[in-house]
Amino acid sequence: MARVLIPLPDRDFDVTEVAVPWRMLRDAGHEVVFATEEAGTRPAADPLLLTGVLFGRLGAEPEPKAFYAELTAAPEFRAPIAWREIEPGAFDALLLAGGHAPGMRQYLGSSLLQSKVATFWGLERLVGAICHGVVVLARARQHDRSVLYDRQTTCLPKYLERLAYYSTAWKLGKYYRTYPTYVEDEVRSALREPKRQFERGPMGGGARDSRDDLSPSFVVEDGTYLSARWPGDAYAFGRRFVEKLDEA
Repeated sequence: MARVLIPLPDRDFDVTEVAVPWRMLRDAGHEVVFATEEAGTRPAADPLLLTGVLFGRLGAEPEPKAFYAELTAAPEFRAPIAWREIEPGAFDALLLAGGHAPGMRQYLGSSLLQSKVATFWGLERLVGAICHGVVVLARARQHDRSVLYDRQTTCLPKYLERLAYYSTAWKLGKYYRTYPTYVEDEVRSALREPKRQFERGPMGGGARDSRDDLSPSFVVEDGTYLSARWPGDAYAFGRRFVEKLDEA
């Protein structure tokens, strides 16, 4: 059984990107430890992803929402440790989920969390990041450069972030723009050779993968590092993460 760390902000993380991998890890018999900025904080996902972002649409699918309902009752989720209490060597793997709403800035911008992540990265154990979670790695530094400097990666593609923003800004303002800089642009800026190392994946119409259909998904694997673009890749990402744990 592996011990997996999943840090979270207090609020606004993506329902699917947390609940789907958590359920797969639990079903495979692995231990998951959640961490928030302060110990004992009960985190909460972005509520619009549970009710529907716009006119009841653009939110999480029914199965991930059902997984999230189970997650909120799980003892490990209700009693997270503090970021400052994280001992990187005590974990076999690290999973960095995403989310785009304002509450995510607490997690994406934490220098303390970035330091813990950089230390874990140096252990050369399994790290998985999806969507905005890749930003944490882009900002985590070793030897005055990002830990991603020489790695192959993907993240939320600019065209998807732009599409979500421009199609909803009239109602939701900057809800889909976590920062002025696009996620893809920040991640590319952390790489030695962005044109070679960044993998956008196929451009599609927004189809999401599922337990029974992984065909829409895109996941990039580079040694002990696994990355994915958005919640539409969560099932393939979670499955491969578990497989790599079992292979270790």
